[in-house]
Amino acid sequence: MTQTSKPQVISPEVPNPEAFRDAAAAVARLREIYDISVRFLTEQFEEKVAGPKPDARYRAFYPEIRIETATFAQTDSRLSFGHVAGPGTYSTTVTRPDLFEGYLKQQISLLIENHDEPVIIGASETPMPVHFAVTGEVTVPQEGSLEYTLRDVFDVPDLATTNDDIVNGVDFHYPDGSSPLAPFTAQRIDYSLARLQHYTATRAEYFQNHVLFTNYQFYFEEFEGFARAMLADKDSGYTAFVATGNQVITDPDAALVMPEKMPQMPTYHLCREGGSGITLVNIGVGPSNAKTATDHIAVLRPHAWLMVGHCAGLRNSQRLGDFVLAHGYLREDHVLDDDLPVWMPIPALAEIQIALEEAVADVTELEGFELKRIMRTGTVATIDNRNWELRDQSGPVQRLSQSRAIGLDMESATIAANGYRFRVPYGTLLCVSDKPLHGELKLPGMASDFYKTQVARHLMIGIRAMERLREMPLERIHSRKLRSFEETAFL
Repeated sequence: MTQTSKPQVISPEVPNPEAFRDAAAAVARLREIYDISVRFLTEQFEEKVAGPKPDARYRAFYPEIRIETATFAQTDSRLSFGHVAGPGTYSTTVTRPDLFEGYLKQQISLLIENHDEPVIIGASETPMPVHFAVTGEVTVPQEGSLEYTLRDVFDVPDLATTNDDIVNGVDFHYPDGSSPLAPFTAQRIDYSLARLQHYTATRAEYFQNHVLFTNYQFYFEEFEGFARAMLADKDSGYTAFVATGNQVITDPDAALVMPEKMPQMPTYHLCREGGSGITLVNIGVGPSNAKTATDHIAVLRPHAWLMVGHCAGLRNSQRLGDFVLAHGYLREDHVLDDDLPVWMPIPALAEIQIALEEAVADVTELEGFELKRIMRTGTVATIDNRNWELRDQSGPVQRLSQSRAIGLDMESATIAANGYRFRVPYGTLLCVSDKPLHGELKLPGMASDFYKTQVARHLMIGIRAMERLREMPLERIHSRKLRSFEETAFL
C-alpha cells in the first residue's frame, strides 16, 4: 500500500517572540510580522495562481499579543478595561495593525501599566487566509476556476476562528490554553472588514468612532450639507468628507458623483483627527440589516452608535414629528435570539441618554417641562413584520400595551442589543412618522411633507449628541455597565 506524503509547508521567516514594555515598539513589531506574512502570501499567490498545482503548501501566520501574569492586578476599580481578570496566560491574534495602530497602542499601554508585565509579540499559530492577505488589484478566484483546489495550497477562511464565541460569553480558550485578550480574533475582524467594503462601498479606515444609523436616504442630503459647512469652517476640526465609493473631499465646494450602482448600505463619513468624527450609515429597513451592519462595524471598536430613524407612535397623545427617546426595548426582531436571549435586559446608558436629551433641548430650544411636549421617554418595540397591522392585532397590541411601549420600529432594539453584546455604547432617538393604532397611516403626501420638516432637525440632534459624547473621557463612555464578570482586557 502506497502512503501519500504530505506536501512541504513553506512559511516566511519572522522575528522570534520578544518581550516589550513600550507599546509603540510592540505595535511596530506587530506591523513588521503582519507585513511579512501579507507580502509572502501575496507574492506566492501571484506567482502560483496561473500555473499547475504547486508541490508545496504556502502558509503565513497572524501576529499575536501575549501576556502572562501570576498575580491579580492592582487596578483602578472604576475602569472597565485595560486589565485581565486574574493570573494566567492571555493572548489575541492581530490583523491590520496599521488600521488599529492607535487602538493597539492604547490598549497595550494600559495592560503594561496595570500589570507591570511586558507583552510578548510574535507570530501566532493561526494561519492567515490568502483571501485576507491578497488585496488591491489581485483577485482571489472562485473554486473551480484554477487548475487546482486553492485550499490544498493556501489557507482559506476558517469558521472555527471566525465566530462570536468570545463576545457571546462562551467559555472560549485558544488551542494552547490561553484566554482571550481581545473580543475578536484576527480572522473574525478580517471577515468583517471585507464585508464592510462590500455593504457600504467605503473602506474601513474611513469609519469614525461615532456612528449614526438611519433607515432613510433623506438624512444623507442633510448630512452632506452639514459636512460641507464644517469643511468651510476652519475651526470646526473636521478635515474631510467621504462619500460612498470612497470619494474624499476636503474642499466644501467640491463635487460628489453618485455611483451608478449604490451599495446595500450607503455610508458617509465626516472625518476628524484620530477618527473622532461621525459616520452615517443607511441600514435600510429591517432587523436583519441592522444586525448585519452592527455585526461588522463592531470590530472597529467605535465609542458609540445611535439609531436616529422613524417609528410608529403608539400613544394617542403623540403627534407626527415628536421624538421618542428609548429607555427600554421590547425585542421581537428574532435575529439575535441565539446570541442574546430575549430575557436579557438591555439597559439604558445614562451617558447616552443625557447626551441625547441635552441635544434635543439645544436644537429645539426647549427644556424642562416644555420639552415633554415634543419628546417622550419609554420603551421602543422592534418587530420583524413590517405589515403587522394587516394581521390579527389583538396579540401584538396586548404585548405593546403590557410593555408600556411608546414607539414601534424594525431596527432599534436590534442595534441596542448588538451594542450590548459587543460592548459598544448605544442609544436610540426616533421620530414619530405615523400612528397606525390611531388611524394616521404613513401615506405618500403626508410622508413627503413630514420628511421635509423633520429630517434636518432630527439629524442635527444626533450630531450634537455625538459631539457631546466625543468630549467624554474614554473610561466614562465605556463604562462598567457593559462588562461582565470576566472580560477581555481590550475594549
